Amino acid sequence: MKKNQNLIKLRVMSLGGLNEIGKNMTVLEYGEDIIVIDCGLGFPDDDMLGIDLVIPDISYLEQNSEKVRGIFLTHGHEDHIGALPYVLRNLDVPVYGTRLTLGIVRNKLEEHGLSSSAVLNTVAAGDKIAVGVFNVEFIHVNHSIADACCLAIKTPMGYVVHSGDFKLDLTPIEGDMMDITRLGEIGKMGVTLLMCESTNVEQPGFTPSERLVGRSFDSIFAKNTDKRIVVATFSSNVHRVQQIINTSARYNRKVAITGRSMLNIVKAAVELGYMSFPKGVLIDINELSRYPKNQTTIITTGSQGEPMSALHRMTFGGHDKISLGREDLVIISAHAIPGNEKLVGNIVNELLRNGVCVFHDSEVEVHVSGHARQEEIKLMHALTKPKYFMPIHGEFKHLVRHKELAISMGENESSIFVMEIGQMLEIDKKGAKINGIVPAGKVLVDGYGVGDIGNIVLRDRKLLSQDGIIIVVATVDINGKYLISGPDVVSRGFVYVRESEELMEESRNICYDALSRCLDNNICDWTQLKNRVRDDLSKYLYAQTKRKPMILPIIMNV
Repeated sequence: MKKNQNLIKLRVMSLGGLNEIGKNMTVLEYGEDIIVIDCGLGFPDDDMLGIDLVIPDISYLEQNSEKVRGIFLTHGHEDHIGALPYVLRNLDVPVYGTRLTLGIVRNKLEEHGLSSSAVLNTVAAGDKIAVGVFNVEFIHVNHSIADACCLAIKTPMGYVVHSGDFKLDLTPIEGDMMDITRLGEIGKMGVTLLMCESTNVEQPGFTPSERLVGRSFDSIFAKNTDKRIVVATFSSNVHRVQQIINTSARYNRKVAITGRSMLNIVKAAVELGYMSFPKGVLIDINELSRYPKNQTTIITTGSQGEPMSALHRMTFGGHDKISLGREDLVIISAHAIPGNEKLVGNIVNELLRNGVCVFHDSEVEVHVSGHARQEEIKLMHALTKPKYFMPIHGEFKHLVRHKELAISMGENESSIFVMEIGQMLEIDKKGAKINGIVPAGKVLVDGYGVGDIGNIVLRDRKLLSQDGIIIVVATVDINGKYLISGPDVVSRGFVYVRESEELMEESRNICYDALSRCLDNNICDWTQLKNRVRDDLSKYLYAQTKRKPMILPIIMNV
């Protein structure tokens, strides 16, 4: 027996992308149907030692897997598609996205051995996909990657508009500007809920056109004909890469591409027709030595200073094909993501130390954002005229600033919901309210391990990084209640043993006394033996050094 439609509520929740940059994932649920918008990853915080990636907690989706009708992707950036290889292991659902988006996804799934099992459905801007009670329409927007879309989702409670990442570019490198006509039409039909990105909401005005970067490149190439030019940019920004290649061709330069992600995305973009090269311009990295340096351009990854990136390896002498010096000009065509400033600064400092000329965003106009500033965000609100509004994609300060911007446009404060990940927004005919919470948070990826690293392991790693470790090894005869060998004390990352012989000898004595007292008093429980050693040694070391290394007693019975 079907539920009364009047009693069913539209539920909206974010499993990532609120109070953080990245890890974007939004869930819409109505009755027996669920759809997911985006499936992104985030990068680890400084205190997540050894962690490679952070992905959303999808426990709620796994618990309701029979309801999930599909994952809809707005565009091909890592913070919107990067978690798919991990999510699709546990959720067997179809994925919908535009051609370039799915081209990038396909490469990722092949690396994880999932390409044969995943169901990928290619759509184009203007297409409408009916799944369950939802009808999802893809609407073209401008962004720093081609084929980006926002989504207009028709639900039993009216339209929900999800902006994805967007900006208004009146002079895009390729294709049309954002389809504001269609957004206006949907606004006239009535938008129940707008979810709009907040990344650049603190920036006034409009985001400049990508063509501005092209003009800057032209000027730099014209003035630096005596140098090899190395450009580091986001691999996904195919329009930026295309402009670099076009400019190089105008100045008769050969172009080599390096960096795994750059090569993969350029390959996908070329195969799908989103990039093209003048004949003979592109060369293999192994052919660079055949041409004078000032007749070549290198396009590389590493604009965020990533330690394993191609630019980092070139800078610090770890690249097997390229080393940089006084004959080179490096252009960092990207803005440092918050938290990466130091990594980028390290590369710039080392390049300058080696006599390399460096241009970056703060000096010349070699980067423009792909995210909307205040006036473009206002345009999205004005076109859609939402009944309710939920700011997404930003830290808490961005979400609050977006709320203030919406209020300044006349939207009712009580109709704006600044939410946390996992919180559930319920909408019915009577109104909207935050009601309930679902499991949400961060799942940590370390190597092949997904979710097997938790707070306790991170705490141990933090302790190890701060004061090192002391390992105490001893052998006892529990039946005879006497010490057979040891204790031996091994230090790593705590003190330099050769200069601390007295401290280490006294540490051995402390451990010996602790074990002897226990055995003399018939204390033979392993946990008690280890705790006594740990407590006594910890007190002594702190008194002597004011440090608290991790102490790991290993006590064996013979």
